[in-house]
Amino acid sequence: MPRRQGRSGGGDADELAELRERVISEAPEAGSNPLLTDAEEVEADGKVTFSRARRFSELPLSRRTLAGLARGKWEKMTDVQRATIGHALAGRDVLAAARTGSGKTLAFLVPLLELLWRERWSALDRLGGLVVSPTRELALQIFDVLRTLGQKHDLSAGLVIGGKDQQEEAARIAPMNILVATPGRLLHHIDQTAASRPLDASEATPGSLPPQADRLLDLGFKQTMAAILEELPRKRQTLLFSATQTRRVADLASLSLSEPQYISVHAASKTATPTRLQHHHMLIEPEQKLDVLWGFVRSHLQAKTICFLSSLHPAQVAFVHAAFSALRPGVSLLCLHGRQKQMKRLAVYTEFCAKKHAVLFATDVAARGLDFPTVQWVVQADAPEDVATYIHRTGRTARHTASGRALLLLSPSEKAFVDQLSAARIATQRLRPNKQQADAARAQAATAVGERADIKYTAQRALVSYVRSVKLQADKAVFDASSLPLQKLAESYGLAAAPRVRSLSGGGKAKEAAKN
Repeated sequence: MPRRQGRSGGGDADELAELRERVISEAPEAGSNPLLTDAEEVEADGKVTFSRARRFSELPLSRRTLAGLARGKWEKMTDVQRATIGHALAGRDVLAAARTGSGKTLAFLVPLLELLWRERWSALDRLGGLVVSPTRELALQIFDVLRTLGQKHDLSAGLVIGGKDQQEEAARIAPMNILVATPGRLLHHIDQTAASRPLDASEATPGSLPPQADRLLDLGFKQTMAAILEELPRKRQTLLFSATQTRRVADLASLSLSEPQYISVHAASKTATPTRLQHHHMLIEPEQKLDVLWGFVRSHLQAKTICFLSSLHPAQVAFVHAAFSALRPGVSLLCLHGRQKQMKRLAVYTEFCAKKHAVLFATDVAARGLDFPTVQWVVQADAPEDVATYIHRTGRTARHTASGRALLLLSPSEKAFVDQLSAARIATQRLRPNKQQADAARAQAATAVGERADIKYTAQRALVSYVRSVKLQADKAVFDASSLPLQKLAESYGLAAAPRVRSLSGGGKAKEAAKN
């Protein structure tokens, strides 16, 4: 967005006065949930409220924001947008939970731009709005939406995710009105540049807006977020958005929100995930996993698939990607994990988004917030740690109005997870592996491991990583590392012998030593 040279002129005065009046008169009652489907009523606090607006054009929004919405071809509002934007425009704090792919980004960016516009914000006012994202990829995605939405606003915006010289980055972001940032990099600038004050978060009065609050806490940013919140002004508006409402999100809300509007968009839905998402699971022995996964890839060459593996260490992702690439399945294979350098991660993300058919092997760095277009399948080759993680992973498909399918591979000892999904209003259909499709990949993998020392080393680390990830899971009703057949697992990875995993049945972290 172009940098503003001065405050709003008289040409906006009439529009500004009209919209301020409409925001007050049309605001939903505090404590209400204005969400309605086409012919339904929602009863909140004993009163029936009606949501008239279905399109952005029906809201009290400035011509500048409406022009950005038109440029992005955003016309109809999603449920989370209809439920929250009215409260946010009225200046209220919001704590909202909505399914993945439901349109949360516009739900906080539209009010942010409108609040700054109604305050007649300019470049002279410096920082006015802050968006905190848990991952670099999501921050970049939010920033791209912001550039489209705010193209007609005389405001400047910056992206703070690292990867550049700090002094150069500090100089570029100093005059920005809106910042989209990851927590660690943002706090680094706040702390390290305090003397010269090129970044003063205390000026961010109209809006401080951290999305994906649950993911921020999952990634261990609780202390970082608390430190950032201390630097923000006490008088501010805060919007917290997440796909799930958890105790940790509530704890963060208690620190940062004042009399918030609690809105759970899909709490009363029959399913916890989009109705267009079909759920499937298979019960297979652990040593069959790679065979089944290989069979799936070979039989879905015309699909776009994300396959999630253990996130304890990227070795699982690295090995499966390397081994399957060596086997040449006939479709593009990519991998994404947190230990890749920033530019590499962004390159992989961009390449996968651009491809019509591909398989992305990923850790949970790709599980939340990111919008991958036209993903038909989400395969979870390793069981997720809990139902919330399952929901976030499957949320990479069936986004917005699209349909999608999800496949979960479970060992017999992990069958209890199906009951947990059912209790969370997620019905999953059991599939049985097709023996003809699940061509035994282990013989070919053994050849690749034998011929390439790097793949052999990665296979050893991957196996140890997988066993440790199972051992360290908190839910012992689902995860039982002692039941894993290490030798059979090793053979399925193309290894002649299993790496040694010490203290497999004892307490504490497992210690491992890989043999030749």
